[in-house]
Amino acid sequence: MKVAFIGLGVMGYPMAGHLQKAGFDVCVYNRTLAKAEQWQAEYGGRYAETPAKAAQNCEIVFCCVGNDDDVRQVSLGEHGILAGLPPGAIFVDHTTASAEVARELAENANSQGKYFLDAPVSGGQAGAENGQLTVMLGGNEAEFEKISSVIAAYAKFSKLMGPVGSGQLAKMVNQICIAGIVQGLAEGFNFAEKVGLDPEALVETIAKGAAGSWQMENRYKTMFAGEYDFGFAVDWMRKDLAIAFEEAKKKQVDLPMTKMVDGFYQEIQEKGGNRWDTSSLISRFKN
Repeated sequence: MKVAFIGLGVMGYPMAGHLQKAGFDVCVYNRTLAKAEQWQAEYGGRYAETPAKAAQNCEIVFCCVGNDDDVRQVSLGEHGILAGLPPGAIFVDHTTASAEVARELAENANSQGKYFLDAPVSGGQAGAENGQLTVMLGGNEAEFEKISSVIAAYAKFSKLMGPVGSGQLAKMVNQICIAGIVQGLAEGFNFAEKVGLDPEALVETIAKGAAGSWQMENRYKTMFAGEYDFGFAVDWMRKDLAIAFEEAKKKQVDLPMTKMVDGFYQEIQEKGGNRWDTSSLISRFKN
């Protein structure tokens, strides 16, 4: 099967690699050509000079870029994905973006006899590299069934959440929940240090109970050590939360805890922690 992957960032680069290793005929596009050449040297496959050329003759085109504007830039116009995508083919956008842009692209695709699914992912850079992502999708059941076995090359779980836009809405919930969990860990672990508890003994015990979480088990060592130079960056988290705030404003939904944590992330940015992992919330207690 011929597929294309548009965007070779920290997520897209390994995701496209998993597709190539799984036996698909992959053509990639990246705005920085050197990154596409590097990917080809590492994985084989092909690269194209525009998204439209990458999409030609493909059954599925995947995309993972930065934000709404980036998605529009690589999708629309004479050099965009939809210009090269054949009728009947499927465009799958893994970018964490707004539900609004997902519906806009779906309308564009459908008017041309093509299909679109929004498909943001959770699992971060490590999940992408290890092929262990979770994918939440919005679109039609028929198209989801066609792509589910393909995205299994880099995903441990995928689920259709509803019509177009539902994947992005589910990702907003995901980020809202993570913000609260990480802030709770930051406060709890800071408290543990101040009262003299042993971190290993503590986490070994409470991770087996109701307080347990992925964030606890995978981030406690580095949080106690004050190490944040990895993982899902604060800049990215604030971008994602801004999308959630915009949607919440439209629906008149209050997100008081999330707004508070977003403010804490702003503090971290102001002291140079833009690319620190989101678990860096604990750094606010270490000054």
